Amino acid sequence: MLSMPSHPVLFVGAGPGAADHLTLGALRAITSADVVIHDRLVGDEVLELIPPQARRIDVGKEGFGPSTPQEAINAALVSEAATGARVVRLKGGDCGIFGRLDEEISSLEAAGIGFAILPGLTSATVAAARIGQSLTQRGRNASLRIITGHDMAGFAEQDWRGLARKGEVAAIYMGKKSARFIQGRLLMHDAAPDTAITVVENVSRADERVLAATLSTLPETVAQTHGPAVILFGLAPRQAAATLPALKEARA
Repeated sequence: MLSMPSHPVLFVGAGPGAADHLTLGALRAITSADVVIHDRLVGDEVLELIPPQARRIDVGKEGFGPSTPQEAINAALVSEAATGARVVRLKGGDCGIFGRLDEEISSLEAAGIGFAILPGLTSATVAAARIGQSLTQRGRNASLRIITGHDMAGFAEQDWRGLARKGEVAAIYMGKKSARFIQGRLLMHDAAPDTAITVVENVSRADERVLAATLSTLPETVAQTHGPAVILFGLAPRQAAATLPALKEARA
């Protein structure tokens, strides 16, 4: 029989990598934790903030690669919280964006364990800031799509016709392996081949790279990356954006 934990589990968004992108609440939670259960994509700068006496449990997942089973993560959350320890579940980016948050909350609720959520900056917002762009702009896009390149069934289907419209902006997570699929679907729905795209690899980390592309060059551009990347569909780096009209005139 599990004892009632003395502290709720804290789900903490770690941001995309750099410690500068932590909230004050996240920093306080990490530095006062007894146990930190963390993802593979949590940045080294953030992991270094974990107190030396705290226990670290790495439950990393990799798309189409080695992963800790979700059931094992759920069980670890429940068992660690039941000891009365201050448990922090540290997730890269924001907890609630493609972070399997609901599954983990459900396991805690089933065990009668409380929780709280400290959201974090997600890769899309930080990546857009790094290239000097806004994710929404008057006269361009009145909405922003945050979509995944794959789901539990494989490559993920989206509202391709809506996304293909001129001026649409989307942040595509986990889209590296599905880049050619995404390209094909969008071209099938009449998206312009020269639609601006930026691929930001290792967002906010020391080895961050910004790769300017278009829809027609997306698969080849993504193939140049080795780390996790977010694909900003409809956005070019600010410097590159200024050259797009001239490039379009030259092609005409």
